[in-house]
Amino acid sequence: MGTTIPIKKAGWLLGFLGLTAGAAALGGAFTAPAVNTWYRTLRKPTWNPPNWLFGPVWTLLYAMMAVSAWLVYREMPTAGPGRGEGRLALAAWMAQLALNISWSAAFFGRRRIGAAVAIISALWSAILTTVLLSARVAKPAALLLLPYLAWTTFAGFLNYRVWQMNRD
Repeated sequence: MGTTIPIKKAGWLLGFLGLTAGAAALGGAFTAPAVNTWYRTLRKPTWNPPNWLFGPVWTLLYAMMAVSAWLVYREMPTAGPGRGEGRLALAAWMAQLALNISWSAAFFGRRRIGAAVAIISALWSAILTTVLLSARVAKPAALLLLPYLAWTTFAGFLNYRVWQMNRD
């Protein structure tokens, strides 16, 4: 047998890439107007990364997220208990994607740093859930999400610290 991938399942990779690109664009629509205006005025810790770093990091993370979801979809059986596990993993993946957008809307769009702390906490939990559920279906899918979990951990601490420093 080989490891050929049916065309239909390969097409799903484009779909997942499209979803993550859409999420990135929507998040960017909230972020871009605030980066050189409001965000620049915030007090930030010395360990805040330079603004230029965020674009490349998020581009890589979104691509890895898309491939991860595709691997889960690709490995999902067409029937049986494994199908349910795959569906749960993909539902968690969708939830984390929605929370990702929500964080950008809260932090940059509405400028609600404290609300963003709560959202990024929920986002972190959703990513961890996605990792654990994905691992049941396709271990490489779970591994692809670990840098995203690490970055979100860092971002959560950064978000919290920025909130502390700007609560006047």
